[in-house]
Order: sequence, then C-alpha cells, then structure tokens
Amino acid sequence: MGTLLNEWLAVWRARNLVWVLTRREVAARHSGTALGVLWPYLQPLLTVAAYYLVFDVVFSMRLGDGAPTHAVGAFLIVGALPWMAFCDAVSRGMSSLIDAGGLLQKNPLPPVLFTTRAVLASSLIYGPLLLLVGLAYAPTHHFQWPVVAFPVLLGLQLLMCLLLGFALAILAAALRDTVQLVGFLLSVGIYLSPILFPLTLFPEQWRWVLWLNPMTALVQGYQEILLRGAWPPLSVWWVTMGWIGATAAILAVLVRRSQDQLVDWL
Repeated sequence: MGTLLNEWLAVWRARNLVWVLTRREVAARHSGTALGVLWPYLQPLLTVAAYYLVFDVVFSMRLGDGAPTHAVGAFLIVGALPWMAFCDAVSRGMSSLIDAGGLLQKNPLPPVLFTTRAVLASSLIYGPLLLLVGLAYAPTHHFQWPVVAFPVLLGLQLLMCLLLGFALAILAAALRDTVQLVGFLLSVGIYLSPILFPLTLFPEQWRWVLWLNPMTALVQGYQEILLRGAWPPLSVWWVTMGWIGATAAILAVLVRRSQDQLVDWL
C-alpha cells in the first residue's frame, strides 16, 4: 500500500497541474462544436428527460409492489445517471495512459496524473447533474436526514472510479484486449444491476450475480435515499467499501509490479 500512497501523494503535490489538465480535458471533448462545453451536459440531460417524458408522462407506466417507487421514469433516472457517470469515468480512465503514451515517454510525469485527469473530467460533467437530480428528488421527502448520505455515496463512487480506472489503465497498457473486454462488460453491466428493474424482480437464485457489479450497491443506495427518503441499508455500505478495498489492494500490486515497465508498454 506504500507504493499506492506515493501515487496519490504525487497527485496532491501536482494538484494545480491536475486541475489545469482536467479543465482542458473537459473543453477538448467537444471543441469545435457550436455549443462547445454544453454538449457533455446536454447529452445525459436529454437522455433522462426522455425517460421521464416517455415512461411517466406519455405512457404513465408503473412498477409493481416491492419497487422503491411506482413511476418507471423516476426509477430509471435515479439508477441510469450514476451508471452513465460510472461508465464514462471508468472507460476514459482506462484509456488515459494509452492516450498519453507519447507525452509520458518524453516527460517524467507520474502516470497517475493522466488517469486522475480523465476521471475528474467526467466528475466535473456528471457531478453537477447528479446533484441536480438529488435536489429534484429531495423535496419529495421534505429533505429528511437520509439526504446527507447522498453526497457521501457520490464521493465513494468517485473514489471507486479513480481506483478502478487506474487499475484498468495499467492492465490496458500491458494488454490492449482489456479495453475491448471492459467495453463489453460495461455495455451489459446495466442489465446486471437494479437500474432497469427493481432488485426484487430478478430471480432470487441468481440475485448474487448482481452483486458482482460494483455499481449495484451504490444504485441501491441512491434509490433508497431519493425514492424512499430512507437511509441506505448496511449492505450498501459494506459492499461498496468491500469493492473499494479490494480494488485498492489489486491496484497496489499492479502499481508495484508495473512501475519499471509501464512507460515502455505505451
């Protein structure tokens, strides 16, 4: 863990550079377009707006008993937006070292800076949107105390994306097939989580499969807070911390074993 701690200390010491790189990353994603930096925000906003209009306004579809809410559109928005944020941060973090390969071969910069830049750029886009969703749903439950757990879960999701993104970036540098495999897992992961349907609708004997998705516990926590106005159950916290701890342990091994060859792989 000492090697991993040194990586994050390097990020802290270069925090001003990371902030500059992050802002440039956000601006560069849609440079040359008429709406510029608004596009990264408009795309997820239009997606969740479509969920609400189609499922809640046009068809008035309803979920059955056992669901956190009966409104299908509201249920989809609370789960899908964090999932989009997770996919964007992890996929961009995974490609960050390959994209910065030429720069890293010419400059002795810590590789973790570029993964941090990619993940923070995603958080600058999706973080305000998730907080907006929280502000939209919190009045339904009169801003009861469980709402304070919402930013805590967002912080844990950001930490998980940083750790997972850096681990996958090292693996992708060593073996390019990682990008293809993880891309496939992210495309099917939405079906292996309680985002499109309540956890209770999944066959009980196969429900354990959902817990292999690192976002299952976090999505369940968001649903409890925003749709029921309740504290997330202890399982949400234990599973999330378990994923973070396991990812940190694997990342520590990857960093220690790759630090001498990582730049050569890029």
